[in-house]
Amino acid sequence: MSGAGRRFALTLVDELARAGVTDACLAPGSRSAPLALALAEHPGIRVHVHLDERSAAFFALGAAKRSGRAAVVLCTSGTAAANFHPAVLEADLARVPLLVLTADRPPELRGTGANQATDQLKLYGPAVRWFCEAGVPTDEPGAGRYWRSLASRAWAEATGPPAGPVHLNLAFADPLVPPAAEGEARLAGEPVEGRAGGAPWTATPAGMRSAAPGDVAELAEAVRASPRGLLVAGWGADLDAAAVDAFAAASGWPVLADPLSGARRGPAAISTYDGLVRAPRFAAAHRPSLVVRVGGAPTSKALTAWLDGPIPQVLVDPSGGWADPARVASLRLTADPSGLLAATAALLTADGPGRGAGARPTATGRPTPGAGVTPLDDPASPWLGEWLEAERLAREAIDGLLDDWAEPFEGRVARDLVGWVPAGGTLVVGSSMPVRDVDAFARPREGLRYVANRGLSGIDGFVATSLGVAAAGDEPVVALCGDLTLLHDASSLLGAAGRSRGAVLVVIDNDGGGIFSFLPQAQLPGALFEPLFGTPHGLDLTALAAAARVPARVVEKAADLVPALDAALAGGGTQLVVVRSDRAANLARHRDLAEAVAVAAGG
Repeated sequence: MSGAGRRFALTLVDELARAGVTDACLAPGSRSAPLALALAEHPGIRVHVHLDERSAAFFALGAAKRSGRAAVVLCTSGTAAANFHPAVLEADLARVPLLVLTADRPPELRGTGANQATDQLKLYGPAVRWFCEAGVPTDEPGAGRYWRSLASRAWAEATGPPAGPVHLNLAFADPLVPPAAEGEARLAGEPVEGRAGGAPWTATPAGMRSAAPGDVAELAEAVRASPRGLLVAGWGADLDAAAVDAFAAASGWPVLADPLSGARRGPAAISTYDGLVRAPRFAAAHRPSLVVRVGGAPTSKALTAWLDGPIPQVLVDPSGGWADPARVASLRLTADPSGLLAATAALLTADGPGRGAGARPTATGRPTPGAGVTPLDDPASPWLGEWLEAERLAREAIDGLLDDWAEPFEGRVARDLVGWVPAGGTLVVGSSMPVRDVDAFARPREGLRYVANRGLSGIDGFVATSLGVAAAGDEPVVALCGDLTLLHDASSLLGAAGRSRGAVLVVIDNDGGGIFSFLPQAQLPGALFEPLFGTPHGLDLTALAAAARVPARVVEKAADLVPALDAALAGGGTQLVVVRSDRAANLARHRDLAEAVAVAAGG
């Protein structure tokens, strides 16, 4: 390895560690050897080695989602870098800090037919917050300052706001492996000296925009005028519990929180809204006059459709994003959502006068104060009371049916799993049906962290993401996914047994893609539907687990789920719990539950 290349790798890694990097993921490769060695040698960085690049990238994604710190993912040149792309796209839309380091051949080898050389410049397009082609390292004056500044900026750009992936394309010339230092059991080379005391070269404190006083006043006025309002929290909201409770108490509004928001808890939480808004009579009688939305779009399609254009909606986003796929927001506020809710609640409480009887949209769609007042300090407002009573009746209907069914219906698995995860634990939820079942059937609860890849809602890299979450913390980690999701990331399962931290993987095995039974494709003839959408695989998932040296248990009765979970968690490491299900029966049970909630809600 050239001396400059070795010093560059050591310096870059040292500066990333000073900034806050603690975890790095990589797959084996030759061109990336200088950085792989530098990462492995740094005492402050844990290195997680993977057999393939896609697994490495999603593992880093999970670690970053759990820790909130940017994680490094490193690969060699060529197709290796292309395999990072799905995780980069998820990190972009989910706002996850990710430092993507792609090793490269020197520029003079591009376009010459050189082995494993392709154009990696801006490979991920606009999905990254920042791209930099660092150039082949040299010992020119000021090189060390450039390298450390490069790492500082990469960390700052990845951290945001908004957080997201950063791509550094790093070319290395041969030789790639340094000689051993003379007379010492270490490799030759030292990093260029950094700031004294281990300080970053350029510190960039993370910040989030506080709510402007004018925004707080405008929102408080709109809430005061709208006693029939809703707070809707989507995935990624990351709201402070005290702020949500204060806002709900001051406004008298229910909180319709997707579990992935972390806000499905507290005295105003409504967990059965997916079924309630499908009930025609309830839905018609409980149209809100104003909605405040935080986080991503709700998982529930029924809720999204019900909150249509005529209802004034305030979209709150700390990074000024446009999380409004239905294009219905009438006002967009860029602020820390928790701070905005807390400040609004304080203003409503301090003002003393109550809310108006209703809100009238203006030409701009913003609500204006209506006539009449209602005491703000009454947490049991008639509007909130109606929603809480509907929640009680719907929960009784849902839980009554779930508890009566002996087979492990997928909705019951989701409900019971959410209730079972130990306090302080993390539940990683897969896309497709698992996230919908958790949304539709999970009760409110405290002390549970949720993680999900909802930026693009793909099933890619789910096992790797779950293992990355486990590696970044010390709490119990449980993951819920479907059989196709597990098979899609079988390579990550094959490497799970050798990792120091694992997860309990709960897999719904209905021999195919269960979600398609709920979609229009289900109306196709069976000869088309099954091979193209149902996609039965006919595989024994416990045999796959055995090949991976992962202990596995099979659940065929609902009552056996919790004992299987207890045993898996006690066993330590990565464990597989396979829950057998039938797609047709699952669809019928969903319909039974929808009908029961509609009856409980008054039709």
